[in-house]
Amino acid sequence: MNKKYEELSKVIVSSVGGKENVIYFQHCTTRLRFNLKDRGLVDLATIEELPKVMRVQWSNDELQIIIGPAVAEVYGAICEYGGFQREAAVDETLDANNEKKKLTPKSILTGMMDGISGSITPLIPMMIGGGMIKVIYILANMAGILPETSTTYQILFWLGDAFIYFFPVFLGATAAKKFGANQGVGMLLGALLIYPGFIEAVTEGTALKIFGLPVYGANYSTTVIPIILTVYVLSKVEKVITRYCPDILKSFVVPTFSLLILLPIMLVVTAPIGYYIGTYVANGVIWIYETIGFLGVSVLCALLPLMVMTGMHTMMTPYWTSAFAALGYDPFFLPAMILSNFNQGAATLAVSLKAKSKSLKSTALSCAVTVFLGGVTEPAMFGITLKYKKPLYAAMIGNAVGGAIAGLLKVACYAFPGSGGIFATVTFVGAANNLLFFLIAAAVGMVVTFVLTYIFGINEEAK
Repeated sequence: MNKKYEELSKVIVSSVGGKENVIYFQHCTTRLRFNLKDRGLVDLATIEELPKVMRVQWSNDELQIIIGPAVAEVYGAICEYGGFQREAAVDETLDANNEKKKLTPKSILTGMMDGISGSITPLIPMMIGGGMIKVIYILANMAGILPETSTTYQILFWLGDAFIYFFPVFLGATAAKKFGANQGVGMLLGALLIYPGFIEAVTEGTALKIFGLPVYGANYSTTVIPIILTVYVLSKVEKVITRYCPDILKSFVVPTFSLLILLPIMLVVTAPIGYYIGTYVANGVIWIYETIGFLGVSVLCALLPLMVMTGMHTMMTPYWTSAFAALGYDPFFLPAMILSNFNQGAATLAVSLKAKSKSLKSTALSCAVTVFLGGVTEPAMFGITLKYKKPLYAAMIGNAVGGAIAGLLKVACYAFPGSGGIFATVTFVGAANNLLFFLIAAAVGMVVTFVLTYIFGINEEAK
């Protein structure tokens, strides 16, 4: 075990109620994420006092411990100490005695957000890698190093597109892990949605039926919600079959009957519903962009810090994947997201200069470097801007100004950014002066944020 985090691991495992209280344990870019059997066993005060912990919060039924850039090392140390399997769900039967919560619009929405976030989080490294591959071949082509006729260019192009096209397959695995279903079956269902024969039949308008039921014809490549919704239902079906199937027959009865049951459910019900949800989300975002134009980008950018804090930004994934598939770029969400990141860095940089405490100066400067170089904003938000409030307000105003400029100049992002920091700027290399316009929007937004943060000041006694 990494001795550096040994004591931290012991305290965290003990404070969440021990391994027996953990249903699911994973991590994202900055946070440890626990789904627990009994929330009453959690000692939040003890966790909050730990020197490596920036913040502790509940998101729906998930306990989130915000660590920052070192989260992967801490996660590994906790897995080793507590005996957790890395990036895998703990047996969900431990949750059998949990009290059922009343279904409300709020609980349904937060449940959807949790499901989408938990399914997408493990794929972020893949999206970063695929996005940066696109940036590399675009830049190489513009520099005259890699012509489009080159087979190397073609292969890099295919790889850069593959992570978006095959999203349903990847999500079939990660959603299965999130909901406790069989990953192989989840991947197979996702693969069917983009199977060439199925896509060809849909494209040609062929009327399809399964067991006499009409199949809704849609191109599900690049979609997100259809397979997540399907795998959620799969997890319930598998449990029912497993409960009543003799042990000696489970190895072939459970996957076979799960597929036979889920095929009509997916093709007739869940996939079409998910497709319409994703389509309406994307169309709604596009309508906002086309109707109020630059104001839409400005408002979205201003609200993004709040969206990131609550995890709501993951709900935009259906939009930007659809935008890349249909347009080849995203003129709305990703530009706003990266501008917002830059302004978190500008706010913390101003705090590092304004603060009197050496400790606060050091922390704020560290957060600023983390934002600009790594594109990770949670330490800045939870450790500085949200904590001291005024820097957050300054950043939101800077976001609104930068977003308005980006909207007016029709700035677009041409690839999923490998980072939300300075290295994300290369994803704006595209049409005409797009990169220059983005840099102008970013510079103005950061200046506004920095100046306002410095003028507003901070209350260093804030807790």
